[in-house]
Amino acid sequence: MSENVTAKKSYTLLMVGAVLLIMGVVFSVYAYRTSYKESVEYGEWVSEIKEEIKAIEAGEASGDLAELNLWKEQLSEKKASKEKPYAYGLTLVFFSILLTGKGIYNVIRGVSGAKPDIKRLAQAGLLAALCYIGFAFFKIDIPVGTEKTAFHFGNVFCVLAALLIGGFWGGLAGAVGMTIGDLTTAYVTSAPKTFLLKLCIGLIVGLVAHCIFKLSRSHSPKYVFGVTLFASVCGMGFNIVADPIVGYFYKTYLLGVPQDLAKTLAKISAVTTSVNAVVAVIAATVFYVALRPALRKAGLFVAMQNEE
Repeated sequence: MSENVTAKKSYTLLMVGAVLLIMGVVFSVYAYRTSYKESVEYGEWVSEIKEEIKAIEAGEASGDLAELNLWKEQLSEKKASKEKPYAYGLTLVFFSILLTGKGIYNVIRGVSGAKPDIKRLAQAGLLAALCYIGFAFFKIDIPVGTEKTAFHFGNVFCVLAALLIGGFWGGLAGAVGMTIGDLTTAYVTSAPKTFLLKLCIGLIVGLVAHCIFKLSRSHSPKYVFGVTLFASVCGMGFNIVADPIVGYFYKTYLLGVPQDLAKTLAKISAVTTSVNAVVAVIAATVFYVALRPALRKAGLFVAMQNEE
């Protein structure tokens, strides 16, 4: 009887994921052909106004800077609002792919519907919020044409989440927190890419820390520090390579950004991603080493079942 219930839950998850995937694809195609194409036009107007402002500031032309800046802000807001539906659709597609993959995995492996781990779920929610705060409020924007990149602290908590609660839940916390950060700021079009990459960072950190080195078991402080540092380097090393490459193809083929601008963005992204990675490795290692004994003492430390 329990096996039938488990199979039913697995197939339900698979069906929900498949339905959401179809809906996401249909909505994304529709949004791209309507509102997103309008946003591209707004982006071209913003670029033209920026060039006018530069010319006036350089003394090469005359005009009302205050009026041009106001017009630029208004067009930028309209551009962002037109981008949102397409970004939401692509985010739904990426999330439903994850859900469908999880359903297929459950069906093939016959994973049982165990009771949810409330402690881990609560910590995942807290860490997702910290990822959002680290990105949305602690960042330095770098404009590149009509696009942006940034130095930020979001990756710190993405890596920390994977160290504390495991690769899947930690990666999901980072993906959800930082995707929300994108969707609620000027980085809305980067949300789907962010969801994918942050999930992968968490999975890699969790794989190295918990599957290979069994970090949640009792170890010497030296061992804990070494494994934490190495796992963090692996996760952020992946991001240094993947972010510019994935970003280039994502912007070129899904957002329709001109190749020259996409290449420029990829180069700048490589620099900002590298700096963010160094900060994330150092900070996440320090935080985890400091939090580990405190969480154990408080009974809040999450031990990985079979070290995932």
